[in-house]
Amino acid sequence: MKKLSKQELLQIKGGSFTLGKAALIASGIVFLIGAIDGFLRPLRCN
Repeated sequence: MKKLSKQELLQIKGGSFTLGKAALIASGIVFLIGAIDGFLRPLRCN
């Protein structure tokens, strides 16, 4: 097995779509659905 040099290590790209990005996108979709639902079907507070 070959050891990578520091320059080779810096050139490695990986994991561009992380769990944090997925959670951010999912929470944005849920928020938009809730906002649209609130405008189209407002419910009174008890």
